Amino acid sequence: MSFWDVTLLIAAGVVGGLSGSIAGLASVATYPALLLIGLPPVTANVTNTVALVFNGIGSVWGSRPELAGQGPWIKRILPVAMVGGAAGAALLLCTPAEGFEKAVPLLIGIASVAILLPPKEHREARLGDHRDHLVRVTMEAAAIFLITIYGGYFGAAAGVLLLALLLRAGGASLAHANAGKNVILGVANSVAALAFVFLAPVYWPAVLPLGLGCLIGSRLGPVVVRHSPGTPLRVLIGLAGFALAIKLAFDAY
Repeated sequence: MSFWDVTLLIAAGVVGGLSGSIAGLASVATYPALLLIGLPPVTANVTNTVALVFNGIGSVWGSRPELAGQGPWIKRILPVAMVGGAAGAALLLCTPAEGFEKAVPLLIGIASVAILLPPKEHREARLGDHRDHLVRVTMEAAAIFLITIYGGYFGAAAGVLLLALLLRAGGASLAHANAGKNVILGVANSVAALAFVFLAPVYWPAVLPLGLGCLIGSRLGPVVVRHSPGTPLRVLIGLAGFALAIKLAFDAY
């Protein structure tokens, strides 16, 4: 790689890490940068997944204040994320991407609508709500499983889907939902990356500069979310998701 290739990857990593830790849009910046330096799509995809491990590290590191109190929920959902990430990696290695990618624009568009809608308010639990709570927990786990499969498979805007789910299902603030999203996707992506290290054509010279940029950008993202007004930022994320859905639709069709 040339000096300019390395510079491009670091810059793309910073932008991707920042946008990824805020809105789950890291791959919008990082994946095209890998294509620009001449990598074929599959190699770019798996290299991107490995580099985004640094995005997970930085975003979780920056989200520590918002993660306080979320420990029990995270421990319950992490096995789901790990299995989903592994399943997504297996799908990528065994199947063509075309069919799955055609469904992605619709999914991201729906998620963007969900993000734009005002979050649900917390509701006090009652004794008679136990069955409803069990149903909600099961549906939430199933949805997270599907999203993390997508995250391990391709990953562009998986964070938008997950952020929408957490905002609609749990009534969490944007900052707290974003912190939970960072942990779940970080774990799912790391599991997929581990599989790619041994089974896929990772282009290692690109991983270090891209990963370094991701680490810097993702560390700053949660700070931006923490100190920004929730509603305007939520609207910005939703609109960015719509823009990505339109772009991916053009690419797929």
